[in-house]
Order: sequence, then structure tokens, then C-alpha cells
Amino acid sequence: MSKDICAIEIDDSDLPAPTPEIEQERKVAVFDLLEDNSFCLPARDGRDGPAAPYTLHLAIRDRRLVFDVDTEGGEDAAEFHLSLSPFRQVVKDYWQICESYYEAVKTLPPSKIEAIDMARRGIHDEGARVLQERLDGKAEVDHDTARRLFTLVCVLHHGG
Repeated sequence: MSKDICAIEIDDSDLPAPTPEIEQERKVAVFDLLEDNSFCLPARDGRDGPAAPYTLHLAIRDRRLVFDVDTEGGEDAAEFHLSLSPFRQVVKDYWQICESYYEAVKTLPPSKIEAIDMARRGIHDEGARVLQERLDGKAEVDHDTARRLFTLVCVLHHGG
């Protein structure tokens, strides 16, 4: 089990208050990330990146997703800004399927809920793949870490 990210701060100060479902998605993603994650800053200019563990600050600024990474001691480690455009459709699809899932849990039989949840996991995997592509050359993350970070991107993007 790896814990390269030791703390996560999400700047949602400019966003509307989250729904209970969105707040739950956020709490679970943060908890799971802090329990187990793989996040590595690659070497740049012939020098190794600052060593983990890191504090990760996530925000949306000027319609860009901002990853601000500090060392555990508070020193700047990296900052990168990603366009939100590649995420728009998959985030929209993710929230649509989540809303279907939340409704299904209230009224539908387990077999229908399972089918919706499988679709939700597929969209979640697609979002993780997009995030890994966008982070290429900036940070190395495994699939599970990318999935959990994608959830946080969705939480930030939902209000933006």
C-alpha cells in the first residue's frame, strides 16, 4: 500500500453548496485516496522530482483544473493547469449516470441497480483514463488513484 499523497485540500470556495450525494462522493474519494494512492512527480531537467509524501491542492481557476503539489514540509513541488475541455463530456455522463443510480437505489430491484452501477463504473474508468492522459509527463498515477482523483474533478466541475 502506497501513500504518496498525505493530505488533500479542495478549493470549492467559489462553488455552490454540494448536494448530500456529491458531498458523500467527495468524502469517500478523499478517504480512499488517503488510505492508498500512487502519485509520483517525474524527473525534470535531469533532476529527480521532489520526494513524496505530498499535499495535493485541487481547484478550478480560470476554467482550468489546477493541481498544486507541495511536499509534506510545505515546499512547492509542482503546479500544473489542465484544460477542462477533455473532461466535460465524461463528467456530464458521470453525473447523469450517478443521478440514475441514486434514483434506482430508492425504487429498483438489485439487478437493475447492478446494471446501472456497471455503467457508472465504466464511465468512471473512462474519466480515470482521460485524467491519466492529461497528467502524462506531469505526474504518474495508477488507475485506482486516477479514479479517485477523477471523482474529485467531478465534484469540482459539478459546481463550476
